[in-house]
Amino acid sequence: MLTLIGVLATVSALIWLIILILPWRPWGISECLEPASETVEAPDLRDLTVLIPARDESAHIAATVTAVAQQGNHHRIIVIDDQSSDNTAELASQAGAEVISGAALPAGWTGKLWALEQGQQRVCSPLILQLDADITLQPGILPVLVNKLQHEQLAMVSIMALLPTAGFWQKLLLPAYVWFFKMLYPFALANGGNPHFAAAAGGCILLRTESLKTAGGYTAIKHAVIDDCSLAARFKQKGQRIWIGLSRSVISRRASRTLSDIGQLVTRTAFTQLRYSVLLLLLTTLLLIVVFWMPIAVLFINDPHVRIPGIVCILAMFSAYRPLIRFYRLSPLIGLTLPLIATLYLVMTWQSAWQHWQGTGSRWKGRNYSPK
Repeated sequence: MLTLIGVLATVSALIWLIILILPWRPWGISECLEPASETVEAPDLRDLTVLIPARDESAHIAATVTAVAQQGNHHRIIVIDDQSSDNTAELASQAGAEVISGAALPAGWTGKLWALEQGQQRVCSPLILQLDADITLQPGILPVLVNKLQHEQLAMVSIMALLPTAGFWQKLLLPAYVWFFKMLYPFALANGGNPHFAAAAGGCILLRTESLKTAGGYTAIKHAVIDDCSLAARFKQKGQRIWIGLSRSVISRRASRTLSDIGQLVTRTAFTQLRYSVLLLLLTTLLLIVVFWMPIAVLFINDPHVRIPGIVCILAMFSAYRPLIRFYRLSPLIGLTLPLIATLYLVMTWQSAWQHWQGTGSRWKGRNYSPK
């Protein structure tokens, strides 16, 4: 038994060391985009149309529209009201947006993509900004996004929004949400030329209208639950270049204050991410136990040959998480909670699988989506 534990501890240490030395550094934060600090004249953004799908977003929509309107001049802002039951449409109009009343959701479409499809039909500009209704853009970030897209001849630029960290559960779990995403979708690989690696962050995506058409438009991914990465994959398959990064200037105001709120966020797509595979779910469970809990367990074994790999694991784990914690300006001690964080995310993943097996599929905004 002790030999088996020692082997598992050594395997865990090797995994963490490999993660740290991977050339694409999935744990790093080098892919970051921020506006210049100096104030410049408001740019001309007439080549841009902003599409904001919104369903029951009265708490956020006015601030979102106002912030994007202040990014420059002459850009068009379209809010697609996805059959809201509140006054989302009225508040969006008062903030200066053009409002489209969304039609009923057709079979085979997810709500966000159907809203974007209706908005895209009104677009005449060469550039489109897809923006979630709860995202606030800090001054100057949109011109920077446009400049990166144009000067680097990219088809798509997306930003992983800065998630809120005001409350306990937010501090504990939301930076880790970004960290796990980066581990699954290493930004450096997604930003490279390999068509098999693609990723995007759906809260803020700037793309070329012509590139979207070349990729088949929103119709090509109309049933996708993980719509952002599906769209990025379509772009890469067509030989187009994309870029994904972080920014403190793209801010999510989605509350997600409680463990239940964050659980809903994760369970919506977790089992989808595993391709609804029981085998992948079991392998993920085993991997998380070995990688995150084995290093803790071996510290209680009075054998230096077993303890040393455990200490190596903990130090490597802490090192891999620290850059993102620094990005979020949180205490580095949060890195010591990674085993607990991984356990909570594993439980949420099993909850996602259970929802699928119960036939409810992915649930969001009062709608259920079954796999296709």
